[in-house]
Amino acid sequence: MTVVGKQIGLSTHGNGQVTDITDEVVRHLRDSGLRNGTVTLFTPGSTSALTTIEYESGVVHDLQQLFDRIAPPNLDYRHNLRWGDGNGHAHLRHALLGPSLTIPFIDGRLTLGTWQQIVLIDFDNRPRSRSVIVQIMGE
Repeated sequence: MTVVGKQIGLSTHGNGQVTDITDEVVRHLRDSGLRNGTVTLFTPGSTSALTTIEYESGVVHDLQQLFDRIAPPNLDYRHNLRWGDGNGHAHLRHALLGPSLTIPFIDGRLTLGTWQQIVLIDFDNRPRSRSVIVQIMGE
């Protein structure tokens, strides 16, 4: 079994920004030369997350609105009281989705559905430099 490690760097503006990273993941998989296995993605930090979604403006808007309803930014979070950084909601949103995602690949192709893209969501309340660690394992 071969393991290949790569990284995707992003500049984000926060506030629920959803960024499609599918093409970068596909490029790293293609460059690896591996045919069958899994791609694991991980975003370090506690205010961003990874998931799959149909990356279409209506669904992206709906997803952002969902998080505004589940963990509104304007509540009195104890995290904000302790640290004064105003991003308590971002930490909770991150906890709901999580920092990692694993996708199988067969014959050199990710097994994503027709309308399924890989996205990073930056929940923080300020611009950030983000990275996504890409680990490709297979043969």
